[in-house]
Order: sequence, then C-alpha cells, then structure tokens
Amino acid sequence: MLPALQACPRHLLVCEKSSFLQEKSRHSSHVEAHHYNYSVSVLLPECRHLPDKLKHVIAGMGTYHLIKNLPLHEFIKPEFNDGFIKQGLFYALSYNTRIDQDNVAAVLPTGKLIISVNKDTYEELGLQGKPSLYSGKRAMRYIITIDLTDRAMSPDGKKFQRVRWALTEKKPLSFDFLVARDNTEEPSTMSYFSNYVVKECLYKMSSSVSRDLTFPVLKSEDLHGEKGKSCCAHEFFDWLGAISNNIDCNNESSSFISSFCCPEPNTLVGQAYLCTITGFITPVKIQQLVNQLREYFSEPKLSQWVSLVVHGFADSPVSWRESEHGFFKGGENLYSFVIFNNEDYWLHMAVGTHDSCPP
Repeated sequence: MLPALQACPRHLLVCEKSSFLQEKSRHSSHVEAHHYNYSVSVLLPECRHLPDKLKHVIAGMGTYHLIKNLPLHEFIKPEFNDGFIKQGLFYALSYNTRIDQDNVAAVLPTGKLIISVNKDTYEELGLQGKPSLYSGKRAMRYIITIDLTDRAMSPDGKKFQRVRWALTEKKPLSFDFLVARDNTEEPSTMSYFSNYVVKECLYKMSSSVSRDLTFPVLKSEDLHGEKGKSCCAHEFFDWLGAISNNIDCNNESSSFISSFCCPEPNTLVGQAYLCTITGFITPVKIQQLVNQLREYFSEPKLSQWVSLVVHGFADSPVSWRESEHGFFKGGENLYSFVIFNNEDYWLHMAVGTHDSCPP
C-alpha cells in the first residue's frame, strides 16, 4: 500500500457543550463567523413530517444570485461601498474556482475583500499580501486582504488609486460570483449589477424518512460518554455524518465490507426525518433554523434531541472569520449542533488538514 494511503490525514474536531440560556453562550457568534455555507441538514428523530414552522422558515429563505464574469474592481467602487458594504450582511464568493489550483476571491460581510492567488498572479498584481500558511517553504500562493471600509480606500486616497490600477489595468481579474444579502434595502443585487448576466437562484431541498433505525443514546450533560449512559460526542459526530449521507450503520463489527455501526449505548427509533437544503446559505438563515429547532420542543416530543449540520464550501478562502482555509484532500469545513429539549446543546466544529483550529 502507498504510504499516502496508509496514514489517515490529520483533521481537527472541536466539541463543546453549553446552554442557549447561558449569557456567555457562543452559539450565535460561531454561526455568524462561518460565512460561506453550502448545505444545512436537519435530523428529527421520531418524526415523519417537517413541522409547519420549520417549513415556513425554509420557504422564507428567499433567493441568492449568480453573477457571470464579474470584475473584482466592481467591489471597490464608492457606489458599491455605499449601497452594499455600509449596509452590511453582503456575501460574495467566486464560483467554480478551486482553492488549491485557481485564483479565488470573496467579499466578507465585514467589508473585507480576500483574494487568494498563485505566485504569478500575485507578482503581476503588485498588491501587498502574505504567503499562504499552507504553501510550504517556497510560497506558491498568496493571500491579499483589502479592507473596503478603510478610510485609505476613499476615492482620493493613494491606496484606492493603487488598488484600482492593479485590478483594472495591471492585472484585471474576473470571476463568476455567488452573491447573497441579508439586508434587503435598495439597491437590489440584480439592479446594481444590471450590466452583467445575473441569474436568480432558488434553494434546493431534499428530504427522506427512515424507519426502524438504531440511534445513539445521548445525555446533554455527558459530552465524553464517561458515565456509560450516553454516546460520546466524537463517536456521535461520525455516526451523524453517516446518517446524513444515507450510509447503512446496521453492520456487524466482523463485516468485511463495513464494520462501522451505531455507537453504544443505542436504542431503536421507529422513524426519523432528514431534510437537506443546498445553495449559498447565509449565517442569518442558519440562525433562524437554529432558533426554530429550539422552539421545536415547546410541545412534548418522543425524542430528546434534534441535530443540524452545516457544510461550508470546500473551496472557500476562509473557514471561520478570516482564518485561511485550505483544501489538501477533502476541504472539510463544517459544524453541527445537537439541540436538546432542555435548551442544552453540543457544538461540533471540524476542519481538514490545511486549517487552523476552529475558534
């Protein structure tokens, strides 16, 4: 066997437990700091239909946009700054670009324009940046961060003039961009970028109902499973990934094909509803789902917990906040909540080899 296949690639998984009722709970800040999300999955044990209130939240998620061949210099224009950046909650991510091979760009809701480029592009642009954390001893990729809210980026500033020259004359860069907003004030995305091809995109939803499955037994206070009455958080996270991908967990430990099975202790669940939404999903929309799942237990339920799993874009230049994200083998970039009926929660945050530890 090749050495590269013998060793399991390094990954980082952070688990913590808390309560939504705690004043210092960080659940909202973690959601807000994970800017670029591709899918969110909700698992409801002992449930056969999507509750009406959750259905209403999903139906109200609205749309996002795909803008074709949009030049980067559009993002530094004063009118864009006034209409979008200063209004807040604007997200843009280059589409069909690979973080390990292509130039990639993104606009954060904080007003930062991040450009991840190869060495040749970096030298042609002539803008100040820093070597990628994952480029090795000889830097082959660089990260350029431009704060669009910086006073030096005013139209009469030298920094603005240099950035505009670099992006319009020296090395013009254009991408297809996914764009989303959580602020609906004018101007609208389609009207502002009317000179370009803009496609309005709908979120896609898929669902399935499973019957007679073995589910782990969870106790909100027992994150590590030390008491033997609850599955530990790490084992549950692996199991949740399998269930979310419709992987059979009813295996024997001696099975040649797959020995993965539901961790212990476990119990038989008569039915479970799994719903997955895909698209360019902003943190505000995910926070609405989290809040609705908290209300799910306002009426008695057979299950004591529900879960929500959020996958970030594998080729996003950042994971949480402005932490650089790398691809390496899988581009892992995800988190999950296990929400209990007593307002406790478990939070899992996972990234792959080329990432720093989640916050």
